[in-house]
Amino acid sequence: MVNLGYHAAKIQGKFNRSLYKAAVSQIVNIPIKQTRQVPISVYAFSCERDLPEQVASIRSFIRHVGIPDTFTVVSDGSYTDSSCNLLRRINRCVQVIPLQNFLRTDLPQCAFDYAQLHPLGKKLLALMSIPINGTTIYTDSDILFFPGGIDLINLSKSDEKYSLYLPDCSMSLDERIIYDDSEKLNPVNGGFILFRHEFDWSFAIERLANLQEAPTYFTEQTIVHLTMHYNHGEPLCTKKYVLNVEDQFIYADKSESKNIALRHYVNDVRHKFWFNVGI
Repeated sequence: MVNLGYHAAKIQGKFNRSLYKAAVSQIVNIPIKQTRQVPISVYAFSCERDLPEQVASIRSFIRHVGIPDTFTVVSDGSYTDSSCNLLRRINRCVQVIPLQNFLRTDLPQCAFDYAQLHPLGKKLLALMSIPINGTTIYTDSDILFFPGGIDLINLSKSDEKYSLYLPDCSMSLDERIIYDDSEKLNPVNGGFILFRHEFDWSFAIERLANLQEAPTYFTEQTIVHLTMHYNHGEPLCTKKYVLNVEDQFIYADKSESKNIALRHYVNDVRHKFWFNVGI
């Protein structure tokens, strides 16, 4: 039997995205009703293909959380000059930096080798290069923020010293760099991180350096997973910080958007991102 709800949702999401993409140059000029300044630095890593998602994600953060000190989009190198200018027009806090101009000078060679073999290696380089000065957030472009995102302000003012991660809803790990089953516990999603201090990446990077085969799609996330736990990271509340695919095969987005802080619309539910972008 054909699942009409699922297919209708996919069609609706594709249609909504096409409309947003066609109008994105006008959308960035629409004022966002927000004056609250928040002492947070935000970073994202994205590419030209994801321009509509990146615009919608930034606008949702400003609308529901506030205007951060900076919202830096690190480009993988594919963003055109016009797209960079378009992103900057969203708000004065937005800046776009090419990856090569963002990288730290002391990163390990195996991370650069990874970036030559797989696009997510570039994301790893970006994550390792993020400067941590006060509360700092990394967010993927396929994350939308909702009214409950004001909780991030409370977290930014907390005296807690450990960084926070978005729990994953599945075991999406490269098991070649997992050396013990206990290391699989409490899977970390690499799409959203609240940094409270700089990470020591050495533990996981040694695993990457020892990897004999080519990295895969989940190698980057596994390095983040191992690093987060090595640095004693703690999970965000899954009722407010949502990553699940439980509503994949129905039409509606089951997230309670008025109460949650964010939802990461991973591949299985990416189409539902476009149910909630607003203007």
